[in-house]
Amino acid sequence: MAQKTAALKFVILLGFVSLCADATYEGARSITGAYLQVLGASGTVVGLVAGFGELIGYGLRLAIGYLSDQTGKYWGITTLGYILNTAVVPLLAFTGRWEAAAGLMMAERTGKAIRTPPRDALLSHGVSQIGRGFGFGLHEAMDQTGAVLGPLAVAAMVYFQGEYRNSFTILIVPAVLGLIVLLFLQRIYPNPSDFEEETELTSPRSKDTGILN
Repeated sequence: MAQKTAALKFVILLGFVSLCADATYEGARSITGAYLQVLGASGTVVGLVAGFGELIGYGLRLAIGYLSDQTGKYWGITTLGYILNTAVVPLLAFTGRWEAAAGLMMAERTGKAIRTPPRDALLSHGVSQIGRGFGFGLHEAMDQTGAVLGPLAVAAMVYFQGEYRNSFTILIVPAVLGLIVLLFLQRIYPNPSDFEEETELTSPRSKDTGILN
């Protein structure tokens, strides 16, 4: 029971990190097209930046997943990805050219590509204790909650301030909060694979020698 409680806390805390990350980058993405236009980018450029960003975001994941498995540095790669994924977003408030803003958007997509495969590998260990369907569903629910809250916060800033640049500054809050919880999480759960090993030890199948009588 204690192991299941610890695993549930792990999944919830990791879900909270994803909630904060989604609030940060989805909040930014809700206005980046319009922001690029304000900075002087054409509609073609906006489309190319968005499309190329998605190409990076999904294409790089295969290589990062392989690298994570080969090195075993799941926490380190996850942390690097989250830092890049969220820390660059508030910097959009200080850009004066669309080229600089486009570069930061590419960096944000790269960060998401880096953090997703190792994060999911870490999550898979925790959900082994509480049910994989429930665990992944809980994480996804928290993730999507952030994807709703971020754009709503940015929309409120745009409404009250009437411009885009300062709207990115409110995203500092979820970005910093998510990174703090992530660093705390890996200190108290340095080896999430222990959840998986505990499940194997307590499973009835672990008592089966595999020898036919």
